Amino acid sequence: MSYQVALTFEDGITRFVTCGPDETVADASYKARINIPLDCRDGACGTCKSLCESGRYDGGDYIEEALSDEEAAQGYALPCQMTPQSDLVLRIPATSEAAKTAAATHSSTLVALEKLSETTVAFTLEPDDRAALAFLPGQYVNVAVPGTDVTRSYSFSSGPAEGQVSFLVRLTEDGAMSGYLRDRAQPGDRIDFTGPMGSFYLRAIERPALLLAGGTGLAPLLSMLEKLATEPPAHPVHLVYGVSADRDLVRLEALADYAAVIPGFTYDHCVKEYVTGRLEPRHLNDGDVDVYVCGPPPMVEAVRAHLAEQGVTPAHFHTEKFAPTGTAALAGAAR
Repeated sequence: MSYQVALTFEDGITRFVTCGPDETVADASYKARINIPLDCRDGACGTCKSLCESGRYDGGDYIEEALSDEEAAQGYALPCQMTPQSDLVLRIPATSEAAKTAAATHSSTLVALEKLSETTVAFTLEPDDRAALAFLPGQYVNVAVPGTDVTRSYSFSSGPAEGQVSFLVRLTEDGAMSGYLRDRAQPGDRIDFTGPMGSFYLRAIERPALLLAGGTGLAPLLSMLEKLATEPPAHPVHLVYGVSADRDLVRLEALADYAAVIPGFTYDHCVKEYVTGRLEPRHLNDGDVDVYVCGPPPMVEAVRAHLAEQGVTPAHFHTEKFAPTGTAALAGAAR
């Protein structure tokens, strides 16, 4: 049986390789012309040591100097020795450039354009090579705006198993993508995008999870929920969605649908207040919680400050900050 392995690099690029039965991750990577850090191939040097964030594997044979028992218990493994026993997400301690690989560019056709509110538009693309496009729920791509020489970054709002890919865009007065979607876009338009990218993606649900969205920061969380709808979590998941005005609220029906099919999933929304105002102690679970936050920088920092004030240190705190103008900001994707 073959398994898919997502290799996430330090610069946010993600590449996927397929491991055959009893094939090591390193062998599959080199077969795909991805040169992950490697010296010995014998489990002796530790050069390829990487953190497995999701999935099961056989760690293979190696010496203590290459990988200690403590590191192995934390989820570290040696790609030159490990063989997958499920799909994996592996964090590689190198840039994609160092591994002599890059994000792929995909051509697609605009198949749907939906105005969700006065301020928000959804658009859907049908990639020419959908079978070759793999991404982790929460990641983003750089979209080339038709008729211009600029690109804008948008997170997938659709799940990784869907045949088409969708995105949410907040309309702005002078935005390049906003202008295109508002004035010129027509089904059948050709659109290129590059990716996937980003370290903001859903990890294995090993404890309660808290998802917090500001505005169109809801997009990557919808992608995560689509994944959870097909692979129900064993722990509760709560989402809080905040917007500046009633007219900005979108996809509430989708959230209700997910609440009906995902065991333990609940959600809330708020207008003109930070999402922290809707948090209760049970959502924080005394710190034994994984937190995912996507929204404008002030909102993300407000969440961080709120947790500090409550004396709560989450098990994991994953963030994506974006600039509503459409330019990449900090470590996040713009919408």
